[in-house]
This record gives sequence, structure tokens and C-alpha cells, in this order.
Amino acid sequence: MSPRLKQYALITGNYWAFTITDGAIRMLVLFYFYQLGYSPFAIATLFILYELAGVFTNLVGGWLGARHGLNRTMNMGLALQIVALMMLTVPDQYLSVAWVMFAQMLSGIAKDLNKMSAKSSVKLLADDASGQLYRWVAALTGSKNALKGVGFFVGAALLEWIGFRPALMLLSAMLAVVLTGSLIWLRTDLGKAKAKSRFREIFSKSAALNWLSAARFFLFSARDVWFVVALPVYLEGVLGWSFVESGGFLATWVIGYGFIQGISPRLTARLTPHPTAGTASLLAFVLAAVPFAMAALFPLSPTATLLIGLALFGVLFALNSAVHSYLVVAMATEDGVSRDVGFYYMANAGGRLLGTVLSGALYQAGGMEMVLLCSGTFILLAAMLVRKTG
Repeated sequence: MSPRLKQYALITGNYWAFTITDGAIRMLVLFYFYQLGYSPFAIATLFILYELAGVFTNLVGGWLGARHGLNRTMNMGLALQIVALMMLTVPDQYLSVAWVMFAQMLSGIAKDLNKMSAKSSVKLLADDASGQLYRWVAALTGSKNALKGVGFFVGAALLEWIGFRPALMLLSAMLAVVLTGSLIWLRTDLGKAKAKSRFREIFSKSAALNWLSAARFFLFSARDVWFVVALPVYLEGVLGWSFVESGGFLATWVIGYGFIQGISPRLTARLTPHPTAGTASLLAFVLAAVPFAMAALFPLSPTATLLIGLALFGVLFALNSAVHSYLVVAMATEDGVSRDVGFYYMANAGGRLLGTVLSGALYQAGGMEMVLLCSGTFILLAAMLVRKTG
């Protein structure tokens, strides 16, 4: 195994372990507080600081990665996630909304430091001319999302089998082992810019990257507006599924979604070996049809519409996300790549924030049909914005 491939494997392993805990903590918090009687909108507020933190973390984290190296930002993310997990192990009388929101904020900072570091690193380790960059980005992103699905199931299952606090302690111990290995073996100079990175450079000067970031904002709002709160609450509260059943279903969807992302270079090869803005726009227009059709069919057969619609949405969204992830890494400048990637994922975090808030608010106001219509509208906006990239 070449030195570059070894570093890629180590970074991917770090990202995998972190992602499992990220998916697990989402299910643990969501189902535990729904069990305590929180409304869908109240649950959504628990994740507001998690998503808001991502907006600022990606900007500042990109600058930190360029200035001090991506190994430091990745390891900071792992350490902060351990702190966030342990914060939630306090007794119930101290587990206030403010305390949980703060712990989730730390988890959000940790997640985006880790993700920005991993995806920026691939730019420095892969060769774009041979198509290796697209394949490695797709493999990293796809495997990460598949393992986030595993994390959903792990969190729901651990909540039911061993309880809230023991689950958090077990996840913390796993991450501590991973952090130790990362501190020992991850390259110390990875991603450090040759020229001194100035803080005012955190904002992108590229018009193409700005349009791509705006498209990403609406694309991920469209996913989270119905997936983050509305869907799991509907499964547990309306259909009466257990935590394990709901978590298992969401896990299966995310694992399948991640698998499609991982093989997306093969699936999009007939369109182009090197995706463009036109590829991203076409895929987004096709994706937009799914939530609109689901909203129209939902009153006739809610369960069948969810199952079939989710499968179609998952496949098409995975292709959209994989192409977007490739485009930003390909556009990023190699010296200080984390600045450009950080700016882009700032928009991604902003989109998730908007989607999370609307997921609870719109579901509480108008049910699944309303969140699905909002999802379709946001995807159309993403399709139009990404066309301005190229």
C-alpha cells in the first residue's frame, strides 16, 4: 500500500468511526426526548445549534486547516465529539434543553471539522486526471453515509437495549481508541498551505464556487426538511413503529443511499466521466419530481408512498450529492484547499439548519404533505442555481 493510500485509509477510518457516533447520537437524542413528551418543533430546536455551529465551523475550520494542517482539525473534531457525548450522560434533572443544545453545538462543530478535514485531504492525495479524485470522493462520501445509517440503527437499538447513558459511554470509548490511533499515524503536514493563510480569506472569491454553494444550500435543505424530524416522528408517532423499527428503517435508507453514492462514478459514466454543472442540474430536475409526486399521492396511501418514494429519492439524491461533492473538490485550489471546501460546506450546514427548523415547524403545521412540497421547491431552486456554475 502506497503512503498516499495509507493516509487515505486512515482518514476514511477516522471518518467512518466518527460518522457512526454522529448517526447514533441523532437517534438517541431524537427518540429519547420524543419519549419524554417533546413536540416535533421542540425536538427540532435541540438540533438548531448543531446545524448553526456547522455554518461557522466550516468557515473558520477551513482557515485553521490551511494554516495549521488538516491533521489538527480532524483530531479536534474527534476530541470534541467525545466531550459532547459525555455531556449528555448527566442525570435527567440536569439534562435541560439549554444543556442538550450546547452539547449538540459541540457535536456539530466536531462533525464539520471532521468532514471538512476528510474531504479536503482527498484533493491532496488523489489524481484528478485519471478519474481517481471522483472515485475517491464518491467512495469516501458514500461509505460515510452508509455508516451514518448504521449509526442510526446503533443509536436506536442501544437506546432500547441498554439505555441512553450507557450507549453514550460506549460510543465515547470507541472514539477515544480512534483518536489515539489518529494522533499517532496521521501526517502532521497534511493540507497546510505553503503561503500563510489569512483569516480574511475564509470567504470564496470564486463566482462558480459561490453559485455551487448556493445550490448545495437548497439541495440539503430539501433533504432535511422532511428527513430530520418529520419522517422519524411520523414513523414512531403515527405508524406506531418501535425505536428499533424506525431506526432500522432509517438506517437501511441511509445505507442504501451511501452505497449508491459510492458507485456513482459507474452510474454517471454514461453521462460523463467528469461531471459538470450541467450534470448536476439535470439530476436535480429529475430529483424534484419525486417529493412533488409523493405529496400528491400521500393522502391515498401514506405507507406505500413513503416506502417507494424514499427509495427513489434516496437513489437520485445520492447521485446529486456525489456529483456536488466532486465538483467542489475539483474546483478547490490545491494550496489551502480546506478554505474552499470549508466555505462550500458552510453553505451545506446552512441548508441543513434551515431544513431542520422547517422539518419540525412545517410538519407540526401541515403534516408530511407540506414538508414534501417544500422539499420539491428547494430542489428546483438548487437545479437552477447550479446551472450558473459552469
